[in-house]
Amino acid sequence: MTVGCNQRPDGYTINGELRGDVEEGTQVFLKKTGENGQPVELDTTTLVNGKFQFTGSSDLPDLHYIFVDKLPGYTAIILENGTINFNAQKDSLGFPKVDGTIQNDIFFSYLDKSKELSQQARSIQADMQKASGVPNGEATVAALNDEMLELQEEYKTFEIDFIKNNPNALISALLLERTISMNTLQVDEIQAMVDALSQDIKDSNAGKKVIELLEKKRKAEEAGKNTAVGAKAPEFSGPNPDGKIIALSDVMGKVTLIDFWAGWCRPCRAENPNIVAVYEKYHEKGLNVVGVSLDRTADAWKKAIADDGLVWNHISNIAYFDDEIAKMYNVQAIPAAFLLDENGVIVAKNLRGPQLEEKVAELLD
Repeated sequence: MTVGCNQRPDGYTINGELRGDVEEGTQVFLKKTGENGQPVELDTTTLVNGKFQFTGSSDLPDLHYIFVDKLPGYTAIILENGTINFNAQKDSLGFPKVDGTIQNDIFFSYLDKSKELSQQARSIQADMQKASGVPNGEATVAALNDEMLELQEEYKTFEIDFIKNNPNALISALLLERTISMNTLQVDEIQAMVDALSQDIKDSNAGKKVIELLEKKRKAEEAGKNTAVGAKAPEFSGPNPDGKIIALSDVMGKVTLIDFWAGWCRPCRAENPNIVAVYEKYHEKGLNVVGVSLDRTADAWKKAIADDGLVWNHISNIAYFDDEIAKMYNVQAIPAAFLLDENGVIVAKNLRGPQLEEKVAELLD
């Protein structure tokens, strides 16, 4: 394969060497993460004189894994066009030497620093365990705990700086994905780092996922603000069990409970008798309930309504957590409930059991 000075390689070659006594002909697997999060086989080769090779083409860099049949562990590599050199001991697949392409050089430089910090953390934890078993060791444990907190902050700073200094690296997108899921930074801070990523990284699978997750996080934060206590409850409408479209504004009472639930949700079903009791006691005084179901089927929804004796208004798009009303209210788990006053202002959230009746009584009695 001939590559000019200004050309990118048109394919990849992984040259692998495995040290140790491994049986000739042992299978080596190149895998990637599938839609269900499990490794999916992409290519297979065999070990000859302790060596193996994979060839192919990768339009954009992506995280892949090398597994060896009957050996523990695996190696994560960045698959990209170019020559990738892999060298590992058979009992240490998680600690290989991988180089030869830009993405892998950056990736493994990150891993080296990450392992160094992780080793420091393990050392502190070991010292804490020793100190906790010693008389009057509380002061030592407290000091070590402070040291651990400082190390955690150092690790966070290291990763943020790494992302900012390597906008052309796939590992930066992978780190941003974790940052979003762990809620360690504000949306605007993450957005600035995403915007700085190179176009190749934005176009990669990891980059696309980060952009999608960030957009969901932004919408969730906006929904959270819109449905905070003191905010006016967002208006919505949807089909009732008979297919008739009803709107929140049409069924408001002096006090209104919006109850997100589902027939499959055991905690929801366990709470239903309490809501029934509160509704029966306070409906004539002005309490209305609107059930918003996240059921998967209309039959299951209707059966649960009948079985639990839920005689109030019900709405469902039969869309599980993809329901637009649930997204509007940032509902990510059920049961979830919003209590509104006569002006449609949210006065309480997620009250259950006696707390629900106490608040309804306060508003109506």
